[in-house]
Amino acid sequence: MNWTGRLTGIYIAREPQAALESVTVANVIEGKGIEGDRYAVSAGTFSNWEGGGKHVTLIEEEALAAIARESKIELPAASARRNLTTLGVALNHLVGRKFRVGAVTLVGIRLCEPCEHLEAVSGAAGVIKALLHRGGLRAEIVSGGEIRVGDEISEA
Repeated sequence: MNWTGRLTGIYIAREPQAALESVTVANVIEGKGIEGDRYAVSAGTFSNWEGGGKHVTLIEEEALAAIARESKIELPAASARRNLTTLGVALNHLVGRKFRVGAVTLVGIRLCEPCEHLEAVSGAAGVIKALLHRGGLRAEIVSGGEIRVGDEISEA
């Protein structure tokens, strides 16, 4: 498998349920999360839920465009409640695989299916059905470092 994509956005929220803010550069901490994000300090809404993949979440720009086209749901990237937006990356195929975002290595843990919390916080009625099986990826950080919007995403 030989592919590349791009990091199109980085989003963090310092507190649970707070609006996500866009940043162009972020420090990614191995075994923790994105510096400044609520999940890096285990303060996110789902921090205490069982299972891995809480360090960082990703969603495809293509999925956001598709739900706008198919379901007429305009969900800005920050409202999707995911840390990273990508272009040209089939995220569902990365479950169980290592991949790189710039100099950082992540491993895909499980799909990040949409939930009632996303629908409530985003205010986007119907988003659960619209994003089913394309709500993104939950990943863990294997090696940290700095990431920037525009970084290449590739297989590790």
